[in-house]
Amino acid sequence: MVKSREWSRKTREEVITLHRKGNGYKKIAKMLTIPRETIGSISRKFKAKGTVETLPGCGRKKMLTSTAVRYLKRRVEKSPRVTAEELRKDLSDVGTEVSAQTIRRTLRNEGLRARTPRRTPLLSPKNKKSRLQYAKSHVDKPQKFWDSVLWTDETKLELFGPMDQRHASQ
Repeated sequence: MVKSREWSRKTREEVITLHRKGNGYKKIAKMLTIPRETIGSISRKFKAKGTVETLPGCGRKKMLTSTAVRYLKRRVEKSPRVTAEELRKDLSDVGTEVSAQTIRRTLRNEGLRARTPRRTPLLSPKNKKSRLQYAKSHVDKPQKFWDSVLWTDETKLELFGPMDQRHASQ
């Protein structure tokens, strides 16, 4: 049977106190309005472990220490374009073998999300000069002239180019 929730420490101590006074499971269950099976479970655990504390589970331990997590976070904030694979190699150099997916998951849990940077057109010095020249030559045009102008700008589109991502905190 699956445990539905953990009872408070105070309640568990109360169960043990009442049981030591000689009360049976059924009587304690009625007094505290807790299922009889739960009373038995709490007392058996106390007899076996000698405590009513919530003991740590037996699940898998974390692969990354808190120091490693702080290092990853600091490294990503310093250079946001670093990849999870590069971070994995850095950690393996110091003896921590983890997958790139573990690093991505850890960074996500730390509030760092992978983002694609905003695309901006690259302007060469020649383009900058020609734009400035155009602006200076048309600065005195009346509003009626500008109402008929349609502004467009050339941008570089990469359909199958590199999909650069960077990490950013929320």
